[in-house]
Amino acid sequence: MSPMIKYLLISSLGLGTALTFISSHWLLAWMGLEINTLAIIPLMAQHHHPRATEAATKYLLIQAASTAMLLFATTTNAYMQEGWEITQIKDQTATTLIVLALALKLGLAPFHFWLPEVMQGLDIMTGMILATWQKLAPIALIIQISHSAHLSLLTLLGVLSTTMAGWAGMNQTQLRKILAYSSTAHLGWIIIITSYAPHLTLLTLAIYIFMTAAAFLTIKETASTKINTLTQSWSKNPTMTTMMILILLSLAGLPPMTGFMPKWLILEELTKQEMIVPATVVAMSALLSLYFYLRLCYSSALTLFPSTTKLKSPWRHKNKVMASTSTMATTLPLTPLIVALPTLLLMY
Repeated sequence: MSPMIKYLLISSLGLGTALTFISSHWLLAWMGLEINTLAIIPLMAQHHHPRATEAATKYLLIQAASTAMLLFATTTNAYMQEGWEITQIKDQTATTLIVLALALKLGLAPFHFWLPEVMQGLDIMTGMILATWQKLAPIALIIQISHSAHLSLLTLLGVLSTTMAGWAGMNQTQLRKILAYSSTAHLGWIIIITSYAPHLTLLTLAIYIFMTAAAFLTIKETASTKINTLTQSWSKNPTMTTMMILILLSLAGLPPMTGFMPKWLILEELTKQEMIVPATVVAMSALLSLYFYLRLCYSSALTLFPSTTKLKSPWRHKNKVMASTSTMATTLPLTPLIVALPTLLLMY
C-alpha cells in the first residue's frame, strides 16, 4: 500500500471519529461510524493474506449488522418521538437496541466473540487501531445516551464483559487474542460506570488507550506473537521486556501502576451508589485477568530461553512514541490532583 493511500485512510479514521463527536443528529453519527468502518477495512486487508482477508470480512459483517441495528433503532425513535437528536432519545425500546448495537460494535460481552478472531488475523499496528481508536466513537454515543439507558442493562454488560473476558483469556496462548480479551474486560469497567460518573468513563478510556497502545508497541518491538516466543525476548531485548512486564502489570491494575487508579475510583463510585454486588463481581473478575497477565510476565522473565548470541543488542534502538506511551502506562499520576481538576477548572 502506498504511503499516500495509507495517509488518506488514517485521515478518514480521524474524520469519521470527529464527525461522530461533533454530531447532534443520529444520521450524522451513523455516517461517522460508517466512514470509520470503510476506512479501516483496507488497512486490515493490506497484506493480502487469507487470515487478513477473513478478518476484514468478519469485521465488515459485524459492523454492518451493528450499524443496521443502530439505524433501525434511531428510525424507530424518530417515528415515535418525531426527532433525530441524540440527547433527546426517549423511547425505551429504541434506547435498548442502540445500546446493544453499540455493544456489538465495541465487542462487549456477550457480543465479543468476533473480536479475538478478527484481532488474530491482523498485523500489530492495525490491531492497535482496532483496540484503541475504533472504541472512541461508540463510547461517545453511549455517554450521550447514558441518561436514558437502562442502568441494569449497562451494569449487566459491564459485569458480563469483565467476567467472560477474564475466563476466556486464561486459556489463550496468542498475544493478540489475549489483548483482545483484555480490551473487552477494560471496556466492561468503562461501561459499568458510564451512567454514574461520565468523567470517570473518559479518564478510564484515556488510560486504557495509553496502556493498550504501549502494550501493542512493545510487542511489535520485541517481535512476539505468542507466549512461547516471549521466552526468547529477555535475551534479545531486556529493556523492552522489562517495559512490557511493567505495562502488563499496569493493565492488570496493580499499584503503583497507572492502571490501578481508574479501577480504584470506579470501585469507590460504585460503592457510593450502593452497587455492592456489581462492584464485588468486577473486583473478583479482575483476578481472572491478573492470572493471564502474570502468566505473560512469568513467561517473559522467569522462563529464559538458552541463548549465547553475540549479535548487536537490538534494544538500544529508540522509539519516542513507544517511550511516551510506556511512561504514561506505567507511572501512577497524581490521582488526587486529577480527581480535583474539574473542580479547580470550575472555580477559575
